[in-house]
Amino acid sequence: MGRFRVPADLLRATTLELLVLAGHIVLYPSGLAPERARPGRCADTPAPGPGPGAPRADAHSTADPAVGERVEPPGSGPETGALRTLPPHPADGTAPALLLHGFADNRSVFVLLRRALAQDGRREVRCLNFSPLTLDIRAAAELLGRRVEEICARTGHPRLDVVGHSLGGLIARYYVQRLGGDRRVRTLVTLGTPHAGTSVVPFAGVHPVVRQMRPGSEVIEELTRPAPGCRTRFVCFWSDLDRIMSPVETARIVHPDLLVEDVPVRGIGHLALPVHPAVTSRIREVLAPAGEQGAGGAAGRDGTASVA
Repeated sequence: MGRFRVPADLLRATTLELLVLAGHIVLYPSGLAPERARPGRCADTPAPGPGPGAPRADAHSTADPAVGERVEPPGSGPETGALRTLPPHPADGTAPALLLHGFADNRSVFVLLRRALAQDGRREVRCLNFSPLTLDIRAAAELLGRRVEEICARTGHPRLDVVGHSLGGLIARYYVQRLGGDRRVRTLVTLGTPHAGTSVVPFAGVHPVVRQMRPGSEVIEELTRPAPGCRTRFVCFWSDLDRIMSPVETARIVHPDLLVEDVPVRGIGHLALPVHPAVTSRIREVLAPAGEQGAGGAAGRDGTASVA
């Protein structure tokens, strides 16, 4: 009888997942308490600033170009609609970024990504903690909408960028697609988000939000409905070794009305997506202004770019 051998890439990914989990357990308590609001830092309570009557600047993000290695994708995936060009970000302003964590998590998961997005000092980065007692993705999306309005009113930016990990990406997509959030959200980046539902969500059937992440749920069905004229562009990171997404392609968006760029990630798991350097570099590139974007920054709806 031959010995069972674990594939090297799976072994590396599993080891990295365990290291990320260990680090996150240490940092998790720090994400429970509110932080002071300051540019480049996450905060749950807006700091004093200009109100709704203050002059509004154009909301255009600014960030350094990514330096991570870029790899051309090995062939095209399933067709997601006719080709359109994603609008580049003009370089005459710096929009805030809002980060949304996943199920039973908090903002501490974004320690590294937050620093990367704010390292040049020009972008304000905020986080929103969702209570584990939240029982409905729709209610969480409404809360997100209120926070977005607060940030826009305080900063004077009419639009911002959102990055959501796992459940956070689904909440943000519901806000954009079903609650008119495309008026405020310029780019939505999702990391391992179950856009079509996942059958490997732990404790399925126990928590109402977990049930809403299952394939065929009412929330997942609502997101398949028409969304003509949606102004938000979507950038979906999905990994071939994400064991929470089943199948892994569920982390892609397939919708004829939405502007989508797929970013396949090779060799890392679900927990590593918000902290992996190659993913972080690609996110910074996606949110960079037109002059600083790489070749994949303005890809079409069926365009892809690989990392890791």
